[in-house]
Amino acid sequence: MPGIEKLPIEETLEDSPQTRSLLGVFEEDMTAMSNYCTQLYEAMQRIYDAQNELSAATHLTSRLLKEYDKQRFPLGGDDEVMSSTLQQFAKVIDELSSCHAVLSTQLADAMMFPIVQFKERDLKEILTLKEVFQISSDDHDVAISRYSRLSKKRDNDKLRAEAVEDVYTSRKKHHQTMMHYFCSLNTLQYKKKTALLEPLLGYMQAQISFFKLGSENFTQQWEDFLGTIGTSVQNVRREMEEEVGQMQETIQEMERSCDQLYAPCDPDPAHSPVSRNLTRKQGYLHIRSKTGLVSSSWERQYFFTQGGNLMQQGRGEVAGGLVTDLDNSSVMAVDCDDRRFCFQVTSFDGKKVVTLQSESRKDCEEWIATINNISKRIYLSENAEELAARVNQSALEAVTPSPSFQQRHESMRPSSKGRAGRASSISSVGSEPSPALSVLSLDALVAPDTPIQFDIISPVSEENCGQSKTAQSGRRSNPFGESGDGTSEDSEDSILHQLFIVRFLGSMEVRTGESADVIPETMRQILAARAIHNIFRMTESHLLVTCDCLKLIDPQTQVTRLRFPLTSVAQCSSHQDNRRLFGFVLQPAGGQGDARAVCYIFESNNDGEKICDSVGLAKQIAFHSEMDRKAVEKRKEHDKAKEKQQEELSKQKQIEKDLEEQSRLIAASSRPANQPAADGQVLVLSNSHSEDSDAGEEGKKRGESEA
Repeated sequence: MPGIEKLPIEETLEDSPQTRSLLGVFEEDMTAMSNYCTQLYEAMQRIYDAQNELSAATHLTSRLLKEYDKQRFPLGGDDEVMSSTLQQFAKVIDELSSCHAVLSTQLADAMMFPIVQFKERDLKEILTLKEVFQISSDDHDVAISRYSRLSKKRDNDKLRAEAVEDVYTSRKKHHQTMMHYFCSLNTLQYKKKTALLEPLLGYMQAQISFFKLGSENFTQQWEDFLGTIGTSVQNVRREMEEEVGQMQETIQEMERSCDQLYAPCDPDPAHSPVSRNLTRKQGYLHIRSKTGLVSSSWERQYFFTQGGNLMQQGRGEVAGGLVTDLDNSSVMAVDCDDRRFCFQVTSFDGKKVVTLQSESRKDCEEWIATINNISKRIYLSENAEELAARVNQSALEAVTPSPSFQQRHESMRPSSKGRAGRASSISSVGSEPSPALSVLSLDALVAPDTPIQFDIISPVSEENCGQSKTAQSGRRSNPFGESGDGTSEDSEDSILHQLFIVRFLGSMEVRTGESADVIPETMRQILAARAIHNIFRMTESHLLVTCDCLKLIDPQTQVTRLRFPLTSVAQCSSHQDNRRLFGFVLQPAGGQGDARAVCYIFESNNDGEKICDSVGLAKQIAFHSEMDRKAVEKRKEHDKAKEKQQEELSKQKQIEKDLEEQSRLIAASSRPANQPAADGQVLVLSNSHSEDSDAGEEGKKRGESEA
């Protein structure tokens, strides 16, 4: 190391300008060294702080990796491979954290302590001596100046002695301070070298120790583990890139295919046909809710079907809420609040009605078809979509007109096309062909061009008007030709009262009421006519089944709309596929005139088979009641005949008795009149029956003795 410049301590007493000039150089070097040391201290302090932060962050990282198993991740929380890998990393990083903690301690002792000592102790000491040196130099100059101003003429020993003492004291202090100051500056030339080298040496030794500790801890096993993890990361990155590429392709394809779906209007039916085989559907709809007596509001919500329930869920909600039960429910398109594409869902008991609005006609029809499929409980079957397709195919074939007798006859030929036509005809009515249908065509069941009544309220015919004039006052004529006989009290004593909620689909005249296929064919024609003419509105009523009649009652006013005598109901059956459809045939009593049978078709919230069973039970009860009534009447007639016979026998006995009495009287009258008897009494003859009866047995004996 080259020689170090020093301040001459021997020349401190002389305090020459050259010494002062050299002192200025040392002071300038001391100031530069102080500034540089401050910057170096700040840099090393940052290293130390960073190392402490690294140690704390590493420890925190290790602790978080250990707590990975305790986290509840909505996705990927059960990945055991990832969990075990992170536990291995936590172990390694925990060891690294320990190494970093040791490194932080070594940096504090070997790097920060020397430079802090140099900065806080040595440099501050020199700065303090510099200030003291400046003060002593100023005091020395003042004392010399005072001493030089002593008067020569007025010499005063006391003042001179004080001045001399002051000069002595200040010079001594200045000299001592200057010597110590020079010594500190000379020492600083050595200390600044050690103050720079010792922290760096400590830093390097701490780092070398850290690396040695790391090399001892990280064996070949950890290197293999890190290599395996690196390969896994590369594979995951490759899979991610492939997935991103597929997602980009999907996005581009969706943008091309969904361009027409962005508009709320109906898409092209050729590219996007209506799917009627759905058993599940979801999407945004507007739901109507009443806000007052006459006002209502519409709110856009997300709706979805879950099993047999219709659910709704708002944005931000975790789960959906139940709107209504769709099992055995009914759905139809309605007009509401001057809005388009509205449909209404009615629960099975008719107590809850939900009005919804979709964005397009296609969406509306799909929702209606889906709810219809769910209401039939198709979703409970294993192949729900296939069953829904078959049911909807039957409904579509039901819309087609009925084939003529010649076409049906041709379809029965043994060919594939004929077999297909026969199967289509069978599926359209929803039941197997009966033997009567194989001989009698469907045109013989329902007359062609027969008008269909879609509503209960209809214009009154002239005949009904004439009947209404002769009928009881206040009695409303029946547009269906129902007789006005009977009172409302005729069913109050009935032992059977069952009430069902039904909706009237339509009625039409049929040629015969005995065929089992007349009701399915009437259903097919009425449903086809409703579909062709877009008739969705249905009149809801309460069907009351009693032992005397069937009544359609208005649910609002409880007024009887129609009354069907049970004796005129020829048959009642339900649809084979759609169990909620049922109908019955009303046969005119006595076949008066050209009156034909009328078939009525209804839709119920319950199983139509139950209603048919109830009607059958009512007919059985009515039949047994009629049989009991006839038996009672026959018994009464028998009793009357027996009583009449007893009366005839009693009359005949009386006649015989009278003849015997007359014979006796005639025999008695052949003798002389008023001949005295043996005992002296006189016998008086009389034609009166009362006198003969009064004679008694004694008179008879006397007559016999006289004879």
